[in-house]
Amino acid sequence: MLSGYSIVCFGGEDWWYHHPHSKTHLLKRLARTNKVLFVNSISMGLPRVSAPDFFLKIRRKLRSYARFLRRTEEGILVLTPVVIPAFGSPALRRLNRWLLAVQLRWLLRRCGMTRPLLWVAIPTAADLVGTLDEQIVIYQVSDKYDANTMDHNLPPALIQQLHQRLLDKADLVLYSGRRLFEEAHEFREKSRFLEQGVDFAHFARTGELAGNPPRELAGLQRPILGYFGALDFVIDQELVRYVAARRPEWSWVFIGLKSNALQVESLSNVRVLGPRPYAEMPRYAAAFDVCVLPWDLKNRFVAYGSALKVREYLASGKPVVIMALPEYESWGSVLRIAHSYDEFIAKVEDALAERIPEAARRRQQSVRGHTWDIRVEQFSLWVEEALRQKTGTGN
Repeated sequence: MLSGYSIVCFGGEDWWYHHPHSKTHLLKRLARTNKVLFVNSISMGLPRVSAPDFFLKIRRKLRSYARFLRRTEEGILVLTPVVIPAFGSPALRRLNRWLLAVQLRWLLRRCGMTRPLLWVAIPTAADLVGTLDEQIVIYQVSDKYDANTMDHNLPPALIQQLHQRLLDKADLVLYSGRRLFEEAHEFREKSRFLEQGVDFAHFARTGELAGNPPRELAGLQRPILGYFGALDFVIDQELVRYVAARRPEWSWVFIGLKSNALQVESLSNVRVLGPRPYAEMPRYAAAFDVCVLPWDLKNRFVAYGSALKVREYLASGKPVVIMALPEYESWGSVLRIAHSYDEFIAKVEDALAERIPEAARRRQQSVRGHTWDIRVEQFSLWVEEALRQKTGTGN
């Protein structure tokens, strides 16, 4: 694993408010032997005022600003830098570049972080490349960025332009999704597929937690279809309504950051719990009868997702039913994959009828070798290789 480096990561999300992303898991491990600074999302501009979550997201960001700089229990510095949430204007981008560079240079000097490895996971950070005396630039492509028209009002053409600049400037390009990697035809020599991982030991505890459900789920009508993760435009609410109407005896449980866009909460057999601590996720998974991924694959941005929660579901051993996300189309031996709403119902019914203990062990075995410890070792090898190629250094 990498050791003795300074790492600056520009995230596409705020550290505090999301189910852990791949960067979160990797950085927590890297922080054991390196100095790590995580920069909360500098966004891609404000969402449209007409967006359901406009004021919710503004309040959430203001709470992040209030924290400004904090250190996590793993020793990671988390910074919410002051920026103007507008990147469409070249003048505003230049101003943001200056604002960010001033704040980061000050903080890096204060913390004794020199010649950092610059890890970028949001296109609007492209302007910072070359301002921090970085050794190398790592660009992590986590999403189909220019297909996201829900969270901001930045023109797709500009997002693509910033994305292209990062591809060109990066020394190492990491793709989090198989579909993203397979469709990336440029810069193949420096591109790598960093598959999603899983905190296997954490989620494999569900067996020992069975029979002791969280209080808010005790007494809930069974079977329970459970989901944890983003609760916004990724959810196919038409699917949830369709299934809820035809199987009113099934209970849906959604765990994650609440969104005003999630309107199915009003259904009598849908319960939205909001966010719960990551440490408690195995207890909730243990109470689910089936883990589900009801993502809206009609949305082009969502269809490129890699949903690391699917591996977490599998590690729990629970039956898993997902809509046909391209990332997992080849996992049919351990996943029940639906291509229509009626097929989703049929797959859930099949999962509920499962009586083979070996099936749970087979699901767990499918991800046992996908741990974040293995992923961070692979990440480290690629970074060391990029360092040797660029600077002739590396441990």
